[in-house]
Amino acid sequence: DSFVSAWQAVDTVDGWLTEAQARRYFDAVSSITPSGQVVEIGSYHGRSVIVAALACATSEIEVVAIDPHAGNDRGPREWDGTESDGNSDHRKFLDNLAMAQVDHLVRHVREFSDDALDDVPGAIDVLYIDGAHRFAPAASDIKHWGERVVDGGTLLMHDAYSSVGVTLALARRMWFNGNWSYVGRSGSMVQYRKQRLTWVQRPVNIARQLLPLGWFTRNLVVKTAIVLKQPWLARLLGHDGATWPY
Repeated sequence: DSFVSAWQAVDTVDGWLTEAQARRYFDAVSSITPSGQVVEIGSYHGRSVIVAALACATSEIEVVAIDPHAGNDRGPREWDGTESDGNSDHRKFLDNLAMAQVDHLVRHVREFSDDALDDVPGAIDVLYIDGAHRFAPAASDIKHWGERVVDGGTLLMHDAYSSVGVTLALARRMWFNGNWSYVGRSGSMVQYRKQRLTWVQRPVNIARQLLPLGWFTRNLVVKTAIVLKQPWLARLLGHDGATWPY
């Protein structure tokens, strides 16, 4: 199917999107109307946005990638960076889009997500967030960009139940929110559908979001083991002992 081609197109592109997560993203984008809009926050080298662009390559869907390429928040524990790193990421991003032949399908907004709100008009059908993982910016992205998602639209969040900041932001903005239905997750990517929940549906929706907390705890122990250079502990929990869990 077309997803196989999309996944092959990003095989050499750096990033943390797994095949299962890419499939979830691809399917969400493929299901929206031809006049819809996809907005992605945090594209890094383009792995995820290429998948989104290829999911709607034959339609009139607009795909917007928001990433300041400022050299910070580039990966696990890389909170600070340099202008040189950011410019290198930006060049790699553009090269990868051109290599996948989707550069004409993606509009890149090189701004921080809070500053880009006025640069991306209109409603959003699929919102993918993989931006700064600290609590404040993650919670801000969910609130301000999530408000723009249409009824029945999709919100995907990467590094949920893996990053402490992202998980706390979801707890604050989504767990007890009666306007978002939890659909499920692929690894650390969670999916929500925007819809008004009844009072009967809300407790079930909350419970479903609490179930992965055991997996979250396991990921925290794995990260601690990696930081402390104790790979045996990570392997004991079913992890390879070296890579950051995502």
